[in-house]
Amino acid sequence: MTFFYMLLAFVVGILVGWFIWGRLRGELDSLRGDLDRTRSERDRLRADGDRLKGELDACGRARADLESRLRDAPSAKAGFDKPAAPAAAVTPATATKAVPARPAAAKKPAAAKTAAAKPAAKSAAPKKAAAPAAKKAAALQAAAGKADNLRRLIGIGPVNERLLKGLGVTTYAQIAAWTAADVKRIEDVLNFDGRIAREKWIEQAKLLAAGNEAEFTRQFPTAGTASNT
Repeated sequence: MTFFYMLLAFVVGILVGWFIWGRLRGELDSLRGDLDRTRSERDRLRADGDRLKGELDACGRARADLESRLRDAPSAKAGFDKPAAPAAAVTPATATKAVPARPAAAKKPAAAKTAAAKPAAKSAAPKKAAAPAAKKAAALQAAAGKADNLRRLIGIGPVNERLLKGLGVTTYAQIAAWTAADVKRIEDVLNFDGRIAREKWIEQAKLLAAGNEAEFTRQFPTAGTASNT
């Protein structure tokens, strides 16, 4: 009888141990699966990190290439069309010389009446011719003067200053005298699109060329600061 109880207890112990071992083994397999998934996720993250690092290196190389091209841009664009030389100034003397002389035979009464009505028109013609001549002469004098610090203008940084000087633009007076055709030509060379009008280069240059520092400071308080460009 004692042997029977001992045998029964042994069998029950084996069954209980097998049941416990089965549960533990199942949990162990589950932990191993979690560990494998964690390792695969780690490998995937490492691959993503390597890919991102490669993209970052490619971006760095592209940036370095762009910076080198930007540094070479002034020398490449220096050979572009330079500002056309202004036409020769027409003085009142040349304007009067260009007027053909009236024939000596025009001494009829009708010719005398018309001659009396035309002195004012003749005197007005030299004045009209002298106005653009004076304006162009002032532009030439400003162009021949000492170069100004173009970086005081909002929108002109080191690169734009080099490009403008490569085009022959070195003074405020030159920028102040720009026409619509000059603005279009400069924007085509500098790859701008309406930037000169938006940043009011001509208005700034007029104030600086006139020496109106107080008004320039009032209208453009950020000029010459870190936010200039």
